[in-house]
Amino acid sequence: MREKIEAVLNQIRPNLVRDGGNIELVDAADGIVKVKLTGACGGCPMASMTLKQGVERVLKERVPEVKEVVAV
Repeated sequence: MREKIEAVLNQIRPNLVRDGGNIELVDAADGIVKVKLTGACGGCPMASMTLKQGVERVLKERVPEVKEVVAV
C-alpha cells in the first residue's frame, strides 16, 4: 500500500511545489495515512482544506485501502 500512496503523492506533489510547499509520507498503517506538509504548505491557513479536500480525496479515489489522511 505504501508504494501506491507514494505514487499518488508524486502525482499531487507538483501542485504543492508550484505554491512553494511539499508533502512527505510519514506512515501508512490500517488505512490511516500520516503525512507532513512542508515549506509554504506547512504554515498555510488553507493547509487543512488542501489535506482533506485535495490529498485525502485523491488518495481515497486511487488507493481504496486509505480511510483517512492526517497531518503530523
